[in-house]
Amino acid sequence: MASYNKLTVEDINPTGKRVLVRVDFNVPLDENQKITDDTRIRESLKTIQYLSDKGAKVILCSHLGRPKGVDEKLRLKPVADRLSELLKKPVLALKDTVGPEVEKAVTAMKNGDVVLLENVRFYPEEEKNNADFAKKLAALADIYVNDAFGTAHRAHASTEGITKFISQSVAGFLLTKEIKYLGTALADPVRPYVAIVGGSKISTKIDVIQSLMKVVDVLIIGGGMSYTFLKSRKFEIGKSLVENDKIPLAKQLLSQSIDTDVPLLLPIDHVIADDFSPKANIKTVPRGGILAGWEGMDIGPATVEKYSHFISSAKTIFWNGPVGVFEMEPFAKGTFAIAKLLADASDRGATTIVGGGDSVAAVNQAGLASKMSHISTGGGASLEFMEGKELPGIVALTDKK
Repeated sequence: MASYNKLTVEDINPTGKRVLVRVDFNVPLDENQKITDDTRIRESLKTIQYLSDKGAKVILCSHLGRPKGVDEKLRLKPVADRLSELLKKPVLALKDTVGPEVEKAVTAMKNGDVVLLENVRFYPEEEKNNADFAKKLAALADIYVNDAFGTAHRAHASTEGITKFISQSVAGFLLTKEIKYLGTALADPVRPYVAIVGGSKISTKIDVIQSLMKVVDVLIIGGGMSYTFLKSRKFEIGKSLVENDKIPLAKQLLSQSIDTDVPLLLPIDHVIADDFSPKANIKTVPRGGILAGWEGMDIGPATVEKYSHFISSAKTIFWNGPVGVFEMEPFAKGTFAIAKLLADASDRGATTIVGGGDSVAAVNQAGLASKMSHISTGGGASLEFMEGKELPGIVALTDKK
């Protein structure tokens, strides 16, 4: 595992300094450019407030969406307005990311002021990690803070390139929290340690499954990927989602589970439907009992009961990926039951970590987000972290001596 012993905002003296903070304000907007979920803005408040209270000149930098050049629908003005409400102070939305107008606005800043640069991805140089563009960003600031864990697995100009042109690059509170929780789960978990991996495909989770099998005591599988495992064991799966080219890999992982004495648990019953629709006909059947023309949509109650024995005795639990098509109400029970088991585990003092966009959405939908020890703000980043990969946006920060 990579060593991430980095300087943090608490290790610097930001008073009177220009501090550029890379945040992740990639929030969902409706057709009227209204923010529909401000979670990511709220998650960054602690770092922004801390720096502002310390008398820093806070320059915020973020991307929004995947623009191809300037896109009027992806400007950050709505974000600045919402942030202003949350901070209870004005946040100036600049109309560019670099250049003379931005430099002029930054020069005019007073201690404690907060400004927001325009969408950094309006410049293609951002994702290309262009050195000249990174240098222009760095020229705006005396200190760089990365608090955008969701982009830490990308070597972009505002996450990695900028650190080459600035003397101090440190982690914000959110990034520090992510490193603490995910790092402990990967390197030094309190046992028993149970991981739950769901989602539709093994192909997107191979590395994380293999990495987790080296550290967990029990690995629980759910979601669409479970049918590839079940087919590899010759169970009937009807027309359930399957990756036929990954059947040999599923066999290999099941053998690895036996060799390493790490149980890899698969569903023992299924909620099935005759159509991929909330209005379909629905049945609950045992493992191997999925009918021809029907497909698995959720784990069944017996599976929830089986998994609960392991989750209820765990001291550390990591969950990535839903165990059913929870977006459709008839097939949400299994995923919500897992969320409730984690919430109960938190109440008992276990460390519960939810990583990945869909499982985070499920926990929010179940109304149990506040019960979790840690909800990771980075889908791809949290997966790569748990795979033991080095994240360039963190590696680039200044090491603690």
